[in-house]
Amino acid sequence: MIDQPTNALAPWIQAQVHSLLSQRGHAWLLHGPSGLGQYPLALAMARAWLCEHPNPQGACGECGSCHAIQVRTHADLCMLMPETTMMDLGWPLSEKAQGEIDDKKRKPSKEIRVEAMRDAVEFTQRTSARGRGKVVVVFPAENMNAITANALLKTLEEPSGDVRFVLASESAHQLLPTIRSRCLGHTMLWPSVEEGAHWLRSQGMDANSAGLLLQATGGRPAEALFFAQTGRDPAAWAAFPRAMSHGDLSAVKDWTSAQLVDALLKLCHDLMVTQCGARPRFFEPKDLGSVRASIVTLSGWSKVLSTAMKTADHPFNPGLMTEALVGQAHSALNSQQQPQT
Repeated sequence: MIDQPTNALAPWIQAQVHSLLSQRGHAWLLHGPSGLGQYPLALAMARAWLCEHPNPQGACGECGSCHAIQVRTHADLCMLMPETTMMDLGWPLSEKAQGEIDDKKRKPSKEIRVEAMRDAVEFTQRTSARGRGKVVVVFPAENMNAITANALLKTLEEPSGDVRFVLASESAHQLLPTIRSRCLGHTMLWPSVEEGAHWLRSQGMDANSAGLLLQATGGRPAEALFFAQTGRDPAAWAAFPRAMSHGDLSAVKDWTSAQLVDALLKLCHDLMVTQCGARPRFFEPKDLGSVRASIVTLSGWSKVLSTAMKTADHPFNPGLMTEALVGQAHSALNSQQQPQT
């Protein structure tokens, strides 16, 4: 994820900032699939609420408050995130947490820790330092465990008069129903193909790659840009189904286990929907070639891949996992080949 100033937001994100700022509320829940910009939208709202010279489009980007957020030092902004996310996005950890990680007493947490929630609760009870109120951003909100979620719920039920919350989630169904009910919900907007392609070209991507990667990511421009930034060749996406049907390990030698599992799940999905007569979502029909694996085989393979996704970020042996995944793909994709005509 890339933190951008308000005036550099993608146009569909900027439009949502304008719409949300015109509404009243002390707690918002931004929700939708990954790659639609929940984090930049949440931060843009926080910037606007704390800005010294806000306008209907959002923050001015030039005042002391906007600068303090840009350099991660705003006293009235609390970023409530897993430590891994904080580090990825450049937000400082608490002195205690940073010390424990530096001393290798523990690894950065992938959950929003109870200690961080306690700090956030204490933050909401303080007086605003700059006089524009206080903001708590929670992202990804689904990464709260039961204890932290209940602590947040109590704070949402009894907020102080000058604090606002914006929760951003990619799996809002995992949140407590009571948390969802206390927030104003906003479903993230999907950009059109034209909007997404134009934005990707403005980021330096050629038109052909932009179109290919938008399809590969299901129309999510932020994920398409991340795909390109990982160094993977966009042209390799179109060749992926054939490479897997041939069991070609060299085609994915530079891919992480998580990237490979994600791609295989998309391939499995497209093959299953074509079996039902629908159009594939992530690949062109011509790229799927003559693969006609049985629906029973594909269903079983999908379950295996979903299980593999749970450990894909930290496989015990990445090389062996890649080899196993490609082997499974080769078997599934050759389970029911149609005779050549």
